[in-house]
Amino acid sequence: MAAKKGDGLLMVYCEVPAKHEEEFNAWYNEEHIPERLSIPGVLSAARYQAVAGGPKYLACYELTTPDAWHSEAWQKWLRNPTPWSRRMSPSVIATTNIRNLYRRIYPAALTEEAAQADMAPVLLVGRMSVPDALDAKFNEAYNHERLPLCSRIPGYIRARRFAAVMGAPKYTTVHEMNSLDVWKSKAWDEWRTAVTPVWSGEIRQFMVHADCSPGVFRRIFPA
Repeated sequence: MAAKKGDGLLMVYCEVPAKHEEEFNAWYNEEHIPERLSIPGVLSAARYQAVAGGPKYLACYELTTPDAWHSEAWQKWLRNPTPWSRRMSPSVIATTNIRNLYRRIYPAALTEEAAQADMAPVLLVGRMSVPDALDAKFNEAYNHERLPLCSRIPGYIRARRFAAVMGAPKYTTVHEMNSLDVWKSKAWDEWRTAVTPVWSGEIRQFMVHADCSPGVFRRIFPA
């Protein structure tokens, strides 16, 4: 089976004026997503809407590698947008427009199950940075002290972590969930507030989230 997830991820966050939302959503779903899925190296895509945090809209593109964005096939669409794109693109109408390109740093390799998984119904996404001097300790504690505990949470699917190759802040964590009930659960709250030695004692107080992070997003396309 063809992979649906790879080593790269493009995440586009935006806010658009209410007067444009109906046409903006139609453009994204009917033209823009199919257009991007036609590009070699784009494995799958979905759109999400924030239920907590933000920005309001999030489009996720799973890529073989981050280089897919730099390919001639992708850049051709950026140089020659359709008439509808020239009218409705986030770069034209959005009041907030964040485009971040990432390379996966955790896990080091995807299982076959993860690589072939569909886009999750719910994402909880954190966008954060730490001082450079804490990078190694931050990644070690996140990967081996914090994230393994998530697997115990009912309805929790998986976590992946990425480092930005375009955009900021440097790190993002994508938690995939079966439903919003997972985020609202006692088990999730217990994980979120759990005290673990290195993370709680040496890292957490120095980690800075981007505005509106973490955000909780429900999938709106495909429905």
